[in-house]
Amino acid sequence: MERSALIVGAGAGLSSSLAFQCKNSGMHVALAARDVGKLKSISEKTEASLHKCDASKIEDVNRLFEELDAKSGTPDLVVYNPSGRLRGAIETLNAEETKAALEVTCFGAFLVAQQAAKRMLARGSGSIFFTGASAGVKGFANSSVFAMGKFGLRGLAQALARELHPKNIHIGHFVIDGGIKSDARPERYGNGDYDMLDPDEIAKTYLQFHNQHKSAWAWEIELRPWVETF
Repeated sequence: MERSALIVGAGAGLSSSLAFQCKNSGMHVALAARDVGKLKSISEKTEASLHKCDASKIEDVNRLFEELDAKSGTPDLVVYNPSGRLRGAIETLNAEETKAALEVTCFGAFLVAQQAAKRMLARGSGSIFFTGASAGVKGFANSSVFAMGKFGLRGLAQALARELHPKNIHIGHFVIDGGIKSDARPERYGNGDYDMLDPDEIAKTYLQFHNQHKSAWAWEIELRPWVETF
């Protein structure tokens, strides 16, 4: 069966770059998002299948993997991208909105990882990658919700690496420490491309990670432009 990749929380930017990198490496691509309408152009260019899915919903994630079972089988690579951002001082944050953000950033990652792991363990191989952020290793003022979600995501990835690496399932956590270059953020171009992370270069790193030999697997990498402080 053709090798395949599933990108959850797909959209423009990094997800698009990942779709093209996977396609160019000979993989069938499946894109999952709450709004698949925005993925039409990417789908046409990469021949990716589209799947409507709210990753924070148990029934949606279960249905997504059942659809893949019927169409393309167990993915060789699963990438979890979604995150919920909610800024504000602790005394002003809305509790329901906070819960929703955490469900997207962290609980959804658990749901996707669980369904992917069940299938990959049965097959005996696979990679599950999580897109993290600098907020997952250091919490910032007025960003407690994002920090909680990303710290939880990193904890999930670290625990799964220890649990699943010995079972031939490669876990990766990617700390994206800096802004990702986008046409929607021209104000950050400043001194050229190197002021921000190039999504195509990030995507290449994901594929390099996926292709690591299991005698030298990493579980985490930090990526930042050379001008970013840390």
